[in-house]
Amino acid sequence: MLEVWELTKYYGKNLAVDRVSFQVPDGQIGILLGPNGAGKSTIIKSIAGLLRYTGQIRINGILSKELEAKRIFGYVPEIPAMFDALTVREHIEYMKMAYSSDITEEEVDALLERFELQDKQDKMGSELSKGMMQKVSICCALAVKPRVILFDEPMVGLDPQAIKELKEVILELKRQQVTVLISTHMLEMVEELWDIMYVMKKGKIIGSYRKEEVGNKDLDDLFFEMTGGE
Repeated sequence: MLEVWELTKYYGKNLAVDRVSFQVPDGQIGILLGPNGAGKSTIIKSIAGLLRYTGQIRINGILSKELEAKRIFGYVPEIPAMFDALTVREHIEYMKMAYSSDITEEEVDALLERFELQDKQDKMGSELSKGMMQKVSICCALAVKPRVILFDEPMVGLDPQAIKELKEVILELKRQQVTVLISTHMLEMVEELWDIMYVMKKGKIIGSYRKEEVGNKDLDDLFFEMTGGE
């Protein structure tokens, strides 16, 4: 479970996030939406441990700042960052060692195959395209075998086959009772994935929807209805 309580963040005197609270239960896929400037990126970076903030964030009941929480948390950033001097496979091996993951060589091979990186596993980070870096970033996060995982605009830059595979991976994580939070503006990409949606505006959560409550209502319509057309 991912729990965010009273999260507040100032940049200087500017209030970016104002006492935001929400949660995504085990085995659920949460979507974080909001127009530009809503505070969405600040929340994402706070959950990922990249910003200082006030309030509490818990990963499976553990404060997110604790090492035990970090070991079960995976993060796929919007803009992937690679080590220039590490190969594709070495990036995954690095994550395995850093997180003391029990992922096997066979499971690494399966990840590489799934995201069409098997024949590129010896390429250096400096040689990778944006789409390839995104795939490596996804594989690295999955190699941790997280219980909570955050995807920030994960489908930007991916080819159609990789998008299809990523959607299948996300649904598999759900079946494994992993908590998933996706931040995206590509609503059509998460139409068939989401369980709970949180909508932000001007630093606050202005409302939420659960899929079982809205049935087949269009996700775009729900979003624009709540944000007043932004």
